[in-house]
Amino acid sequence: MSKLTHLDSSGAAHMVDISAKADTLRTARAEAILSMQPETLRLILEGQLKKGDVFATARIAGIQAAKKCAELIPLCHPLLLGSVSVDFEPDPKNSRLRVVTLCTIKGQTGVEMEALTAASIAALTIYDMCKAVEKSISIGPLRLLEKTGGKSGDFLL
Repeated sequence: MSKLTHLDSSGAAHMVDISAKADTLRTARAEAILSMQPETLRLILEGQLKKGDVFATARIAGIQAAKKCAELIPLCHPLLLGSVSVDFEPDPKNSRLRVVTLCTIKGQTGVEMEALTAASIAALTIYDMCKAVEKSISIGPLRLLEKTGGKSGDFLL
């Protein structure tokens, strides 16, 4: 395992200096899975929840979350994102809903945290919009699926 980059030689947390790194195209894709009762998923898919359009609201929340990542996670760099997408894949057979996010940037550091933050906040937004009909919705796993670009190379789960 390589040394932790966010700790200095004395073990104190610090923001990594990326100022000398070249801009490269970088992407990251993440997912969050929500498990729920079949009736809850049906209500989402048929647009019958009282709070409104679950997918539109969760998509906007996920995009906003990616843009706010550096404000939420202390050692993340503020990034000028090139794009953020948030998509949904219903799985009625297993009564699940998959949130998939993709973030891109041409920059000096990766966008993994932005993609993960977008997926988690989109999932939490779905929970919030559905909690009146089901409080037992579970969220997880939340995970990075893929990343491209940068010094560490590509990753594919």
